[in-house]
Amino acid sequence: MPNRSTALVQSLTTLLTPERLAPYKAAASGDTDRALDLYEWNGRISAAVFEDLGYLEVVLRNACHHQLHIWHQARGGSDPWYLDPVFTAASQEDIRKARQRATRAGRTELPGRVVAELMFGFWRFLHARSYEATLWTPCLRLAFPHLQPRRRQTVYTRLDHLNTLRNRIAHHEPVHGVRIAGTGLDVAGLHAEMLEVLGWIDPVVENWVRARSAVPALLTDRP
Repeated sequence: MPNRSTALVQSLTTLLTPERLAPYKAAASGDTDRALDLYEWNGRISAAVFEDLGYLEVVLRNACHHQLHIWHQARGGSDPWYLDPVFTAASQEDIRKARQRATRAGRTELPGRVVAELMFGFWRFLHARSYEATLWTPCLRLAFPHLQPRRRQTVYTRLDHLNTLRNRIAHHEPVHGVRIAGTGLDVAGLHAEMLEVLGWIDPVVENWVRARSAVPALLTDRP
C-alpha cells in the first residue's frame, strides 16, 4: 500500500468526490486507503485494457473496410463504400460526421481518413440484425474467416459487450466490479472476449496481442 499523507488522502477524497469513490469504498469494506489502492489499480487495468482494445478497433475496422470496399465495387460502385445507399439514417449521420472530421483544416477526403474517424459503436451497429441481409451475409461475415459457424449474432454480442467496456473506460468509470452491467462479465471475461474476436479475424494478431498484454499480470495484482 502506498504511503499517503493525511493531506493527500483528504485532497483525493475531496477532488475525486465521495460519489466517485463510493463503489471503491464499498469494495474495500469502507477502508479509504484500500479504496484508493483499488482506484489506482482501476486506472492501470483500464489503461492496459484500452491499449488492447485499440488494437482490436484498428484491426476490426480495417478488416471490415476491406470487405466493404470489395462488396461495393461488385455492386458497381465507383465512389467510397460509405456512400452506398444501403446505410440507415443513423449510420449515414455517423458517416457524415466522420467525413467532416476527416476533412478538417482543408484536408483532402480519403477513405482511410474517414474510416479512422468512424467510432467503435458504428462498427458494432453494422453487425446488428438490421444489416443481416444487406451487409452481413454478402460481405461482413468474410471479415471473420476463423469464426465457425459464422453467425452475425455471435459477433454483434461480443462487439456490444466490448463497446460497453470501452465507453466505461473512456469515461473513467470503475471496471473493477465482479460484473459490468450490460455484459454479465468481469473485466477478465471481457478481455478474453476481445482476444476471441481478434482470433476470428486473424489468430496471428490475436497471439501477438495476447503475448504483449499487461492485463493478465495486473489482474493477478488486484488489491
